Amino acid sequence: MIDVYEVKTKRDRKVFILLPEKIHRHHAQWIHPLYIDEYEFFDPSRNPAFRNCDTIMLLSRKDGRVNGRIMGIINHAYNALHGEDNARFCFLDTENDPQTVHTLLQAVEEWARKKGQKKIVGPLAFSEKEPQGLMIEGFDEKIVLATHCNFEWLPQFVSNSGYGKEKDLVSYLFPVPASNPRFIQVINQRLENNSHWKVSHFTNRKQLKPWVVPVFRLINEAYKHIYGFQPLTEEEMHQYAKRYIPLLNPHFVKIIGDQDKRVYGFVISLPELSDGIRKAKGRLLPLGWWYILRASARSKMLTLLLGAVDEQYRNKGLDALLTAAIFDAARKRGITQIDSHLILETNWVMRAECERNQGRLHKRYRIFSKRL
Repeated sequence: MIDVYEVKTKRDRKVFILLPEKIHRHHAQWIHPLYIDEYEFFDPSRNPAFRNCDTIMLLSRKDGRVNGRIMGIINHAYNALHGEDNARFCFLDTENDPQTVHTLLQAVEEWARKKGQKKIVGPLAFSEKEPQGLMIEGFDEKIVLATHCNFEWLPQFVSNSGYGKEKDLVSYLFPVPASNPRFIQVINQRLENNSHWKVSHFTNRKQLKPWVVPVFRLINEAYKHIYGFQPLTEEEMHQYAKRYIPLLNPHFVKIIGDQDKRVYGFVISLPELSDGIRKAKGRLLPLGWWYILRASARSKMLTLLLGAVDEQYRNKGLDALLTAAIFDAARKRGITQIDSHLILETNWVMRAECERNQGRLHKRYRIFSKRL
């Protein structure tokens, strides 16, 4: 028999946070989360995203031991903006047991029905900034920061519980060219001779701080049509900055802006840290920070985390300027590959950019849905 109970105490929350480490202990590809972030993320008193959402966190027990977890979210602001009555499930992790998966999903579905919701989608957390979807292709490929790593059987168990495809996301792997492609060189030459557009380069994190809110303001505007996106408040902007700036290498952040800190385009990337985080087991102390720094210094792969160009200034070559800047920075560090991170399957513009740079589609993730 499987018993499901709600997370209500700090002790339960700790079990919820640490459970995947036990489930994936023999899973070579899995990456530990950074636990210093996890304890803040799952704490309603410290994570402002909880304020506008109904949430439930559940654990399951089988034969007297905890064997699974799931979280349910109703994002009221997103639903109001899009005219939806959708609940979300996320952070689903279980042992290899279809009944546990089914029971946990049923529990969130019942909670959502009682809250008046008509549909459930997931994995999708507070916004698309958190890992989303379950991997359905590319299980032998390298898992990168801020993406899910799941066993091959989990999507099938979800499907068997009555879920179908809502959205697919894809990831490309492309090489860093020995020199910038001809089309980028031509555009850059034209802009350098006839334009005031300049890419800002950074050498330390302090230089990035004044740009944090302007970058997120552009994200709020540029991402408003992206599935699952919820505009961020300034408090949330600073929270994301606090979470990710310590991990960033400033050399791989490129911004096109003006002296008033208006941002017209940007790209944020970082050398892949997964090997270091895995070695540190998600813990910064006593030596975890050193493993992570060493992985960043040795990495041959760059992960693109975020990027955008102001809609008013698209098709003017700003994307080529940013691409050239990232390629130049990667070559200087000896980086040979770039992971595009997750792109909506229907984002043909981004996919075309990846393919124009010899990108290979190497991973696919699926967000599932079910009518309630």
